[in-house]
Amino acid sequence: MSISPKKYTLMVAILTSFLTPFVATSINIALPSIGNEFTANAIVLGWIPTVYLLSLAVCLVPIGRIADIYGRKRFFTYGIILFTISSLLATLSFSVNMLIVFRVLQGLGCAMIFGNLFAIIVSIFPASDRGKALGITLTGSFMGMFMGPVLGGFLTEYLGWRSIFFFNVPLGVLATIAVTRIKGEWTEASGEKFDIRGALLYGFALVTLMYGLSILPEMWGLYLILSGILFLVLFYIIESRMESPVLDVKIFSNRSFTMYNLAAFISFCSAAPIVFILSLYLQYVKGLNPQWAGIIIAVQPVVMTIFSPLAGKLSDITEPRKVAAFGMIINTIGCTLLAFLGQETSIILIIIGLCLLGLGFAHFSSPNTNALMGTVEPRLYGVASTTLSTMRVLGQMSGMGIVLMVLVLFMGSSIISKQDYPEFLTSTRISFVLFAILSLLGAVASLVGGDKIE
Repeated sequence: MSISPKKYTLMVAILTSFLTPFVATSINIALPSIGNEFTANAIVLGWIPTVYLLSLAVCLVPIGRIADIYGRKRFFTYGIILFTISSLLATLSFSVNMLIVFRVLQGLGCAMIFGNLFAIIVSIFPASDRGKALGITLTGSFMGMFMGPVLGGFLTEYLGWRSIFFFNVPLGVLATIAVTRIKGEWTEASGEKFDIRGALLYGFALVTLMYGLSILPEMWGLYLILSGILFLVLFYIIESRMESPVLDVKIFSNRSFTMYNLAAFISFCSAAPIVFILSLYLQYVKGLNPQWAGIIIAVQPVVMTIFSPLAGKLSDITEPRKVAAFGMIINTIGCTLLAFLGQETSIILIIIGLCLLGLGFAHFSSPNTNALMGTVEPRLYGVASTTLSTMRVLGQMSGMGIVLMVLVLFMGSSIISKQDYPEFLTSTRISFVLFAILSLLGAVASLVGGDKIE
């Protein structure tokens, strides 16, 4: 019996939507093991997840634009192949610097995947089946978030951290085979020019800003941060005057759209570093092995998986901005609770904090998307979707930047050891205080957003 192109599309969608969050969350569990093998300090370990997010953030918008011009399926396929090859190469890393380079390649591959996945689904499935297809795809993403800490901890404990990267290889090969069975190509912007100047300026601004955050409190760090902000302002001015911009920034003149994007940025800024911080805390300070650390951290995505559909339905029958704001308030409570972490903190208290964060993110994510997409006309859905994805990645990257900055301020270049636990715990508590404040600001941003377009 032959398999229809739609089923191949769903197979690819589930595999790729699983792989990207899986590799992002599982590697955090393996960081202490990587640090022990390569004798790397907390700052260097922080760059392993950060460069992945930075590469993804820098490339997501330009790759999405290039794919619109030259073919979405083509670049989607290239992304799967690059992600698979870079995963294989990561297993062969003999230094932390080499591993960081391969993480950059993984981020580029993920940008090619994420920048085209939902656009391909929308292009293949009719409106009557589109919601179901997108729902199935998100199921793969939630499974990746859940399995990342659990399976990542199991693999690290029994097969070593390299097995996490190798696990992606056969799945990537299977996705590559499946994507070749999808017929057709989509080039809605065929013939239009690619704004290479805008893409380079955008990428340079993000790299400058991120690196500046990581080397604070040095004066060069402050200079680089100010330069990054200046380049982003320049990027906005130039792109607003372009006929074929790499990012249509004019959409930000919509106040409601801008506020919901700001809320998404803040939410993911406070979400991304949690697994990184708690993975180090549970394995170093609490002395847990990677498997148990992964099981505990998996509590958050499990709660998200359970409550996200309910939160989505709730946002259909009431104002989604209020549901999203409620979620950010719960996040504020969860971050505040975890701001009291110490050497003697009960695991039960940590699990309660993770449950609150899972509940908060569940009530924020889909209602925020619902509210945001409701503020633009249907012809702008593509731009709005890409912009939201970019804000989420930028938020994750900025959150990691904040944690790196705090670690540098209190620990410097020290390798985490028992005598450094007090400084590490101080860094952890301050990070969660900052994320609690950000979450509260996210609730405000959600509430001041406007209503849907009728």
